[in-house]
Amino acid sequence: MLFSLLSIFIAIAWIILGTSYTKLHPFIVLLIAAVVLSILLGIDPLEATGLIFKGFFKIINNIGLLILFGTIIGAALEQSNATLALAKGILKSLQKLPLPYAVSCIGYLVSIPVFCDAAFVILSQLNKTLSSQTKTPLVGLTVALSTGLFAPHVLVPPTPGPLAAAANLNLENLILLIGVGGSIALILIFVGGWYGNYLIKKNKYTESNESLKNPPSEKIFGLPSFSKAILPILIPIGLMCLGTLLKIVPRFIGLEYLITLTKPTAALGIGMLFVFRLLFKQPKKNISKATKKGLKQAIPILAITGMGGALGSIIQTIPLQNYALEISTFSGFGILIPFMIAALLKTAQGSSTVAIITTSSIIFPLLSVLGLDSEMGKVWAIMALGVGSMTVSHANDSYFWIVSQMSGMDVKTAYRTHTVGTLLQGIVGLVVVFIGFTIWTAM
Repeated sequence: MLFSLLSIFIAIAWIILGTSYTKLHPFIVLLIAAVVLSILLGIDPLEATGLIFKGFFKIINNIGLLILFGTIIGAALEQSNATLALAKGILKSLQKLPLPYAVSCIGYLVSIPVFCDAAFVILSQLNKTLSSQTKTPLVGLTVALSTGLFAPHVLVPPTPGPLAAAANLNLENLILLIGVGGSIALILIFVGGWYGNYLIKKNKYTESNESLKNPPSEKIFGLPSFSKAILPILIPIGLMCLGTLLKIVPRFIGLEYLITLTKPTAALGIGMLFVFRLLFKQPKKNISKATKKGLKQAIPILAITGMGGALGSIIQTIPLQNYALEISTFSGFGILIPFMIAALLKTAQGSSTVAIITTSSIIFPLLSVLGLDSEMGKVWAIMALGVGSMTVSHANDSYFWIVSQMSGMDVKTAYRTHTVGTLLQGIVGLVVVFIGFTIWTAM
């Protein structure tokens, strides 16, 4: 028992060191971790090879197209300037909200289809324009945007982390994950908005040296309408919700075909077709270019996600459940276990996605012991490791540097603002998840 647990610890330590100090690609780091763990556990090399291949391709088979469609949707939204259209539409709709809360809401919606680092780059100029026009300290709006983008990134599919965690934990009800993750992420973006508002009150506005232009106009950028921009996001979610309802209606002719269209992969595929409509009248930003960019983004994510599944298949050979049953207080930890593992991995090696994938692989054998083996229990586990994976973003996280560099912050200021903001989100997130989990277990 002790040697098996020590072996897992060695694998985790290698993942932290490998991604933080050797600067190897996470795919290589996870592959080495899986091989080393199999050797330490005394698994036959041929059997270990089979387990690695099986784990890798199982994950790719489950979520490969989901990730691919999601990245293409994000790339097409970016190329068609639909992300800016969404931002302008949200600002117009939320005029009565304090500006940092409105900016957080922009991050919330845009981050679901577009990765948070790319979304921050896209929206950073809009943030600077808002700061200049309203004479609002940029530091507060920067934190409002960075935290608004971060929460959905770790909690709401179709971003890769939550998708991979769902696959690793064999979660079938993806719409349930979207609903719970979206609700908790909404709470957390307002935590970021509150902290951004606090920073605005504590700092004075200073005019940037950069020549700031007026907000982009539809004439200059060819922005699509808000309704067209949001359809590729709403349609997949709506179809998946419809799929849940169709399970309880009486059978009729064509029901099976309709249910097929509401499955997550088909729903995202339909969303991709709708996003392509935004590119028809833009020859310089065509469908082929968006598809190539989406593929370029998806391939490394698929490689990392698949290798996380390979590591998980090796870990699952260890009877962790039996070991845990020997510890009478183990089940009392509940969702704290996934949170602590993810927070440790995130803080140590920087990548939220790697933290989510690794943690979900580790805790899968423990779900029944932790009381998380039901569909809802798995959702709470993903929420716990999701908020753990945002605790905290600092210098070993590429997102930290994107936020600091694109907003003109020095490192000290970025630590004092962005890093503290993600810490607050992680702590509040744990409290919210713990309360929700406690209510659920008491029902």
